[in-house]
Amino acid sequence: MKELQWHCFERQIYIHGELGHLYKLWSTENGLTSWFLKKAEFYNSQNEKREQNEGFQKGDTYTWGWHNWDHAENGSILEANGKDYIVFTFDVSKVSVSLEERGEVVLVKLIQYDIPEDEEHKFKLHFGCSNGWTFWLTNLKAYVEHGILLNEKEIDLRGNELAGYVFVNM
Repeated sequence: MKELQWHCFERQIYIHGELGHLYKLWSTENGLTSWFLKKAEFYNSQNEKREQNEGFQKGDTYTWGWHNWDHAENGSILEANGKDYIVFTFDVSKVSVSLEERGEVVLVKLIQYDIPEDEEHKFKLHFGCSNGWTFWLTNLKAYVEHGILLNEKEIDLRGNELAGYVFVNM
């Protein structure tokens, strides 16, 4: 990316970890709730809830809930190859996550795209999500490499309507 584009953004981070383990952290209920979400549920095409350690698959739907935010996100899994690539809907956009072994590290590359270019979505999805994903990828690295979480789970930030924009560990 050579210049700022409002319809997409990309974040990358190197993580010292095993590719298969990182994929499970992105693609299972137990994985996502260990470092990212308060709640994650996945449903197959027959609307049956997947087990907590069962990886989601293309065509599944999800419901996610966060610590310190009452909103529930519902979406669909568009791609899931079972090893190093996933794509899911997120609000009105899409997010791809690719994992690539690079020697002793894994390059995690996240791209959020198909972001509408109106002012609301520039602020909410481009600005808000790009900041959010920067933190969450850092949280994932801290969790995998050091066994610690950086996100706030003890102090209730929900009373501050700008908390998601001013707190770096939301």
